[in-house]
Amino acid sequence: MNKSRKNKTLVVVLGPTGVGKTELSLKMAEYFGCPIVSSDSRQFYRELKIGTAAPTEAQLQRVTHYFVGTHSIHDEYNAGQFETDVLALLDRLFEQLDVVMLVGGSMMYIDAVCNGMDDIPAVDVETREFWVQLYAEKGLAYIQGELQRLDPKHYEEVDLNNVKRVLHALEICSITGKPFSDLRTGLRKERPFNVVKIGLNRPRQELYERINQRVLGMMKEGLLEEVRQFYEFRHLNTLNTVGYKELYEFLNGTWPLDFAVNMIQQDSRRYAKRQLTWFNRDKEINWFHPDDETAVFDFLKQF
Repeated sequence: MNKSRKNKTLVVVLGPTGVGKTELSLKMAEYFGCPIVSSDSRQFYRELKIGTAAPTEAQLQRVTHYFVGTHSIHDEYNAGQFETDVLALLDRLFEQLDVVMLVGGSMMYIDAVCNGMDDIPAVDVETREFWVQLYAEKGLAYIQGELQRLDPKHYEEVDLNNVKRVLHALEICSITGKPFSDLRTGLRKERPFNVVKIGLNRPRQELYERINQRVLGMMKEGLLEEVRQFYEFRHLNTLNTVGYKELYEFLNGTWPLDFAVNMIQQDSRRYAKRQLTWFNRDKEINWFHPDDETAVFDFLKQF
């Protein structure tokens, strides 16, 4: 995107999982008459509908969505590719529209679009194989401990159950001799459009109760059947995610079902806490309670 579009605005709606982004963002998109670009990295995958709380057919009919169900669980896709793809899409959309919305809670993907990705060095094959082998021999808890030792800051921020991200951070630590977090400069790349960030949050107990109930709702909708359908692919990184990995422990015979459901609730709450830790560093976010629609739309009137 080379053309200056400083009269164009990307409205970013973000917040922790389960906070209530979907319905409010649909109303906002209808208000602007614009599409929604999803920045929920799990909703990219067309096979994962229930466990990712993907928009329903009725919601997709209300507002055009991009990056929902666009990839298969077998596809490799990352935040760097997302940055490139979204910027190209915005270049086209801003030809006709003054406002486009980016909605979701995947922290790195939002930052990639708004700020750009840091230039992280490529990892050589030997280093990658070293950490993969160490993980295979000693397990997840060991490599989590190594990350805590080599980069305590990133250890507090990363999804520790996302093996791919933990291993990648360790690889970068190895080849640079520096903590991965030191290389994430946070230096902002110039964007040719305005960025306005709206954060949605609730009091912690209210949020956690919504998360707990949401998980129970997903189970009633058939989450276990969805997870079972892709059991043979459980080794894929795309399925090493909350709501799926816990139920694979049940299907493996390791955990009883009620314990697995409790763990989905617990891991979801932990993920929400990590999201808020990440978002709270960003002083450009304008925070609202999702139920306070009047305040949100009063704020939007300036655009």
